[in-house]
Amino acid sequence: MKPRTVPTAPATFVALTAVLALTAVLVLTVRHDGYFSDGTGLFLRYAACWALFALALLALRKVPAAHVVPLLLAGALAVAVTGLVAPPRTSTDSYRYAWDGRVQSAGISPYDHAPQDPGPARLRDPWLFPTGAACAGPDRAPIPGGGSVPHCTRINRPAVHTIYPPVAEVYFLAVDQLSPQGARHKPLQIGAGLLSLGVTGALLLILRRRGLDPRRAAYWAWCPAVPIEAVNNAHVDVLGVLLTVIGLGLVAERGLRHRAVGGLVLGAAVATKLMPAVVLPGALSGVRRVRDAAAVLVPAAAFLLLAYLPYLLLSHDSVLGYLGGYVDEEGYDDPSAGSRYALLRLALPDSWAFPALLAAMAGVSLYVMRRGDPGRPWSGALLVTGWAFVLLTPGYSWYALLLIALVALDGRWEWLGIALAGAAVYLLAPVVGHRPALSLTAYGAAVLVIVAAGAVRRWRGAGERGERAPRHDRVRNS
Repeated sequence: MKPRTVPTAPATFVALTAVLALTAVLVLTVRHDGYFSDGTGLFLRYAACWALFALALLALRKVPAAHVVPLLLAGALAVAVTGLVAPPRTSTDSYRYAWDGRVQSAGISPYDHAPQDPGPARLRDPWLFPTGAACAGPDRAPIPGGGSVPHCTRINRPAVHTIYPPVAEVYFLAVDQLSPQGARHKPLQIGAGLLSLGVTGALLLILRRRGLDPRRAAYWAWCPAVPIEAVNNAHVDVLGVLLTVIGLGLVAERGLRHRAVGGLVLGAAVATKLMPAVVLPGALSGVRRVRDAAAVLVPAAAFLLLAYLPYLLLSHDSVLGYLGGYVDEEGYDDPSAGSRYALLRLALPDSWAFPALLAAMAGVSLYVMRRGDPGRPWSGALLVTGWAFVLLTPGYSWYALLLIALVALDGRWEWLGIALAGAAVYLLAPVVGHRPALSLTAYGAAVLVIVAAGAVRRWRGAGERGERAPRHDRVRNS
């Protein structure tokens, strides 16, 4: 008599249905232009997307191995496309990208002029620089102009120079050069969508090469933050994420050559958006020799410096742009001025928050470099990056794109709560204000999930080791 086999078609059907439902709700979320007028309603839609995302992940666990990759890739494409159904909804950063690409195409360094400066005024158009009644929108910034007609721009902080590093600027230039006249925001969204799919492909290749479950890639491919932040808002962070994933995959391979090339790619990631520098301790996981560390750090530093060099030679102003002003504006150097360091400030005086952050991050980084697995550098990178988010409690939801990709490599799903916390802070801030209580509640809940899931994982691991132990060992340990 043949053994009964459990039918697998229902599991695939349930997962497919969950992804289709997620896609439908994502379309409704992206099309809802409620950031300024209906922040609560927008967040509820976003929360519904995350609930369907969790359901799809649970269903994917029971999908037979032969169906996983095709289903995952089809879902990745469907989810990414939802970001294209509307203009950027919750961020105006991509308008700066479009402007930086445009001025570079005209032979002007993006670091030399603020958007409202008269120098590149000939490059303005009604899309980026509306006038008159078109300046009534809440996302328009007023700029100086002649006559009584109001002048404004879609670009945020139009009085300051660009903040973006050189690889990002090269990307903006490439998109501008490849875009047809009058294409507006769509080329940047399409480019970001392709990059997000590239991250999915890189994750699958690395997971397959390391013999890991390809289902992990769904943590990125189906995550609602990807179509909203990477595609719809077209944040350049997605390029940094792609380079980071590739770089860590190379560092995980044996041999100095792979580590050196991986370090070079990680340098490119840092030269795209400075945040990927936080994964460098993870890239040094378990390093015991100076030359192994130098094989990663020297190429990374060299690429970063050489990437800045052409702009340094072509620019008449600082290539750091508004970086220092941004740090001041966001309150990272003055904890009492905003909602940063919310969890640290719960237990420490405001003046202690920054030193405590430095000490904690140094401790986590040293732990990862000494005890981390060199074959899984993303595990240490996730630990360092995750705790950086916990301690800094940033208010911008797209920063978490890097964390989501690291979760996909490592598999510890509980860290995804940090991404949801960032979204809650960002979407609800227009409703309740940038209050420390909002950051404390959102990030505090995420930390509780991380701690609880970690405890359960350790308990299960101890139980499995006890079951595998010989009988006399179990008696002795009881």
